[in-house]
Amino acid sequence: MAAPSTDRLGFLLSFRGELTSARIRAALGVAGLHPRNVMTLMRLAPGAMSQRELAAAMEIDPSQLVAVLNELESEGLAERRRDPADRRRHIVEITEAGAAVLGRVDAAVGEAERELFGDLTEAEQALLRSLLDRVVVDAADHDCGGAE
Repeated sequence: MAAPSTDRLGFLLSFRGELTSARIRAALGVAGLHPRNVMTLMRLAPGAMSQRELAAAMEIDPSQLVAVLNELESEGLAERRRDPADRRRHIVEITEAGAAVLGRVDAAVGEAERELFGDLTEAEQALLRSLLDRVVVDAADHDCGGAE
């Protein structure tokens, strides 16, 4: 029987993904935030939105979002308020402190990405993004917000 191939795409992607994840988590250490919290702040950076819209944009269950928002609010990085036009809706927005943290995180992640992808041209990076977008995964099948 032939030895299993060590260049299986799934294996290579998983291995590189773990190493990339570790490097990005280290970059996030500048703010002491979990990746899901940073992703939430990134979604809020362009402007306020309803909690329901935010959950849909992040492709997570609304109950998971509540936990994330509780963490961000306790740190003063985001805030929720009732929509005056519809008291059943919550509007969520990033605070000035959240925007400042996001700026520090962005700089740290930028440095990590230069280290990780520095050997790739801009065109190759764009191609990699395009190819990764086509990898079939369903976030609903996995708990991406689990324990650290």
